Amino acid sequence: MPRERIPTSDATLIPQKGEREIFSAWKIAFFGAIAILIFLVVYKPDPYKDIILFLPDGILKTFQVTVLSIMLAMVIGILAGLGRVSRIRFINRAATVYVEVIRGIPLLVQIFYIYYALGRIVRIPDITSAIIAMAVCYGAYLGEIVRAGIQSIPKGQMEAALALGLSRGKAMQYIILPQTLKVVLPPIGNEFIALLKDSSLVSILAVSDLLRRGREFAAHTFEYFETYTVVALIYLILTLFFSWLVGLMEVRLNRDVR
Repeated sequence: MPRERIPTSDATLIPQKGEREIFSAWKIAFFGAIAILIFLVVYKPDPYKDIILFLPDGILKTFQVTVLSIMLAMVIGILAGLGRVSRIRFINRAATVYVEVIRGIPLLVQIFYIYYALGRIVRIPDITSAIIAMAVCYGAYLGEIVRAGIQSIPKGQMEAALALGLSRGKAMQYIILPQTLKVVLPPIGNEFIALLKDSSLVSILAVSDLLRRGREFAAHTFEYFETYTVVALIYLILTLFFSWLVGLMEVRLNRDVR
């Protein structure tokens, strides 16, 4: 039987297995956004074509921040998840406090705190501050996903490994974690999509991401409606595209665990 899907903090529109309707919600949103973007460029090249030509480096910066943040967040999340299931009271309590505190503070506040507040003690570059803040924030959510994934593995797996002479640490490393990773990969994919959207917050630190580049173009041309329309459509296309990839990954993993 396929394992129960772990709930995530961000419910992204993901095409479901067997969803073959021509006018499904995902297809309407994805292809509709692309069609609108193409129509705007063809119908009114000035300024829409100029806007699109101005944004590619911002898109690349958005991907850079997102990928580096999710990679660091995965490391933090695995450590936090292992800490949450640890039998060592101090480690368990420290991991729990970290998760509860970080999840209770908005990401924007954390970005400001690391860049401005901690900046009085040690100067951290703007893009580094953004990556650290998002990694620390999403690490807490990924920690809960990892914890839930570990606890979803039947307890008999650990008991059987211990009966075969493996230590608890070795059993966790070679038996439990490999199975856990298959369970948590789809929700981690969802967190990647959520982080991609939240990466727009780094524009407040003058990081030249997609939103920041859009703001620069709008401030220079005063074409705010046109600029933010294009930025919104690009974000929508990116998030829906990656949600489709997450859906494919989930289908493949479910097929493998049956």
